[in-house]
Amino acid sequence: MPQELGVSPVNTEDKLDRRFSVAPMMDWTTSDYRVFARTLTKQTLLYTEMVTTGALLQGNHPERFLKYDECEHPIALQLGGADAKALAECAKMAERAGFDEVNLNAGCPSDRVQNSLIGACLMAHPDKVKDAMRAMQDATSLPVTIKHRIGLDDQEDYSVVRDFVGDIASTGVSTFIVHARNAILQGLSPKENREVPPLKYDYVYQLKKDFPDLEIILNGGIKTIAECKNHLTQLDGVMLGREAYHNPWLLSQVDQEIYHGQPCVSDRYQALEAFVPYVEQKLAEGERLLHLTRHILGIFQGQAGGKQFRRYLSENGHKADAKVNVLLEAIDLVKHHQHKG
Repeated sequence: MPQELGVSPVNTEDKLDRRFSVAPMMDWTTSDYRVFARTLTKQTLLYTEMVTTGALLQGNHPERFLKYDECEHPIALQLGGADAKALAECAKMAERAGFDEVNLNAGCPSDRVQNSLIGACLMAHPDKVKDAMRAMQDATSLPVTIKHRIGLDDQEDYSVVRDFVGDIASTGVSTFIVHARNAILQGLSPKENREVPPLKYDYVYQLKKDFPDLEIILNGGIKTIAECKNHLTQLDGVMLGREAYHNPWLLSQVDQEIYHGQPCVSDRYQALEAFVPYVEQKLAEGERLLHLTRHILGIFQGQAGGKQFRRYLSENGHKADAKVNVLLEAIDLVKHHQHKG
């Protein structure tokens, strides 16, 4: 049976409601972005950027990859790696750091990660993935999930993703986040890999039919809440990436439209107002304004004054001594434009 909107997810033992999540995105889903997202939605499950096992186990300051603000819950740590022992160790670190889920990246097509057998190329090594998933589940009481593609290079058959999911599910993993495109490992950049291979939502729908007891979450190309609701009649969850970043106001509809709760804010100004104290705190800790405001440039997308807001922040936010007043002035510019209009 397709899952009805408003029904709790299939995988209830871990208590995480994954009906709507924001995808892990390198350089984008930083803690600063996630704190801003929380001014717009309390229910959405947020993911960290992918963190490699090497960064956590061999780096000088592993704790910096595990830092987040308490308001970011529910939050999942995404790991990149292939070695079962290392992934198990990192899963333990995720639990100690208080994350709500730990996820393995088996979908990133970047050349940089292929050399270390990280990301999408793992789909060609299901036995390695199974070892990793077993080791991670043994190491932590957190839910262990996986994000992957529907195939590699010219693998066109649905049977590829069906067999992969069936194989990995034998380890007891029950949540699969499926980016409904192939990963082309040679000849396409990561950006092209998010746009060129065709989306095959029907493959993901079929997975849910073939594995009704698994939690199947769709990722790739989703742009509106209406599309989300449509997919949720067939699937357990949707995950948005670029759209949730470039058009963050979309997140303000999630708590009401997807979770049937109360919205966090009634307008964009309220969200920005809620973000200002965090900006002030981070500036006091020595963070640059630009690193904070780059995540909110899209908040007025499609609105009068939106371009002026982006331009003002871009031109003035990068200065080493830029303070919170630059953000407040940018907001005033929009108010002026909207009032004039």
